[in-house]
Amino acid sequence: MTVLDGKKLANKIIDGLKQKIQKLDIKPSIAVILANDNPASKIYVKNKEKKALELGCNSYIYSFDENVKEDEIISLIEKLNKDKNINAILAQLPLFKHLDEQKILNTIEPVKDVDGFTIYNTGCLAQNAKPYSIPCTPKGIIKLLKEYNIKLDGKNIVVIGRSNIVGKPLSLLLLNENATVTMAHSKTKNLKEVCLKADIIISATGQKNLIKADMIKKDAIVVDVGISRNSDNKITGDVDFENVKNKASYITPVPGGIGPMTIACLIENTYELFLKQNCLEK
Repeated sequence: MTVLDGKKLANKIIDGLKQKIQKLDIKPSIAVILANDNPASKIYVKNKEKKALELGCNSYIYSFDENVKEDEIISLIEKLNKDKNINAILAQLPLFKHLDEQKILNTIEPVKDVDGFTIYNTGCLAQNAKPYSIPCTPKGIIKLLKEYNIKLDGKNIVVIGRSNIVGKPLSLLLLNENATVTMAHSKTKNLKEVCLKADIIISATGQKNLIKADMIKKDAIVVDVGISRNSDNKITGDVDFENVKNKASYITPVPGGIGPMTIACLIENTYELFLKQNCLEK
């Protein structure tokens, strides 16, 4: 069994970006809109800002309370779209329930859509064209698998979870890599039987210990994207790691797997958007 070390690869990506950003006369800038009271989102935004600042990027956080009106956020995004000093815009999901998520996301100019969630960038991904940005978590998963020379061509891959953030864009990326993809979700019947046919299982549900050892075939590859907390308030994932690791050929830990890759890919996306907006080469 080999642990897919996302933290190690993320540090490698970050180190490379740091050197490139240091050579720039103007630094990339990211604007983050926080319109929810989710503690996890606040921590995540703080970690994003910390990493961006470490690399020399400019980071701006716009926080709103639950009384915010949709027009206020849309007005801010329109202002940021026109600001040449802002290269990347991110609306931290989920938003307050009274806000129209899709309307707000699609107000972001595609060339500043660092998460790749606008209809334009999603459409490009679906057609295997070139979106301005690829969603950070799916991008990080593909990078991590490739770092360990795991071939995706022709593999049977089960993706559990159909969110617009991870499951759907990840399935498109895997299809573009010539994998045979099965998307499972809360309505899927006989999940165990579905998983037992998979060469690679990628779970992104946030359901603690959903994937158990008897659900994977020997030497399957297991990628855990889920994050939740156990009774001791420790971070855990979708996978029963201690039991599954003895059966899997490769497995990601939680924490230290996909989480660091998501942050690294966010900074990479910000840098790449900066280059595109300024007509510079990588």
